[in-house]
Amino acid sequence: MNKIKILYAEDDATLAFLTKDTLENAGFEVVHCCDGDSALRTFQNECFHICIFDIIMPKLNGFELAVSIRKLNYNIPILFLTAKTLKEDKLKGLRLGADDYLIKPFSIEELLLKIAIFLKRSQVVVAHENRTYAIGNFSFSFDNLLLTRQHITSSITQREADLLLYFIENKNRILKRETILKALWGDNDYFMGRSLDVFISRLRKILAVDTTITIENIHGIGFRFLIK
Repeated sequence: MNKIKILYAEDDATLAFLTKDTLENAGFEVVHCCDGDSALRTFQNECFHICIFDIIMPKLNGFELAVSIRKLNYNIPILFLTAKTLKEDKLKGLRLGADDYLIKPFSIEELLLKIAIFLKRSQVVVAHENRTYAIGNFSFSFDNLLLTRQHITSSITQREADLLLYFIENKNRILKRETILKALWGDNDYFMGRSLDVFISRLRKILAVDTTITIENIHGIGFRFLIK
């Protein structure tokens, strides 16, 4: 079986050496780049399963790199390792298509857990290949992370797909915010709550062309996914 291949962009040489060495000892193949520009060129020429990026890097920062990566591949998981602790920075990364964050200094055990979660999602997709759902006038391919209506296709992230599938499975029911967060991502902290709002905003923007579909706010409680 081929090794899981990770693209790792980090300009701190000491941290990069330690992290790369630990990941390789855990069985991963790791390609390290010391700046965003070389990471982008490497991504264009090789195939990867997961991207792990620092934010503050020369030439291209992590945010800019993520935008460029998403233009090439909308589905690959992107994890930010960053010293930035402002909630606004975390939300900006999510809006640009990042899947998750770890704040420096981080534990290697937590990093390995995040990677395992990404890989588990991939295995679920393989096990349930070709899962497609009809939502109003949309066709939703969970496995391909696509929403299609009248030959117009929109790509969504894995987290948005997880959320949409959860809504479909619980359509027309009032769902508490904490229930959604714990069911999907096992966490009910402030940051994940704000992240949920970002994902819902994205889904609403895509689904807005179909008036039979509504993601309704239930004040002080949560949401209800309605299909007329």
